[in-house]
Amino acid sequence: MATTSYLQTTSFVLGALTATGGLMGYIKGRSVPSLVAGSAVGILYGLGAYRMQNGEPYGIELSLLASIVLGGASIPRAIRLRKPVPMVLSLLSTFGMLTFGNAFRQSL
Repeated sequence: MATTSYLQTTSFVLGALTATGGLMGYIKGRSVPSLVAGSAVGILYGLGAYRMQNGEPYGIELSLLASIVLGGASIPRAIRLRKPVPMVLSLLSTFGMLTFGNAFRQSL
């Protein structure tokens, strides 16, 4: 099983990346949906990491949920548009789904 500190760090990093990406989308293109979505997914990752850090339940599950939400929004756009931002978001979500999905599966 992946160590809890690795999972925490991964979740904090993914949260920071998605929140920063949402902010950058707003700054560059005045895209309020980017700001809201990036912040919401970033908060989910951050909350998951926080719960893991404090030994509270459902930390891995929240991070997995954030990855699924991010993938659900970005993977279809990456396939359709073939632009760098949705492709990178798709890779991040896939990495998160594999990482937190495996940790969740091992915790059963």
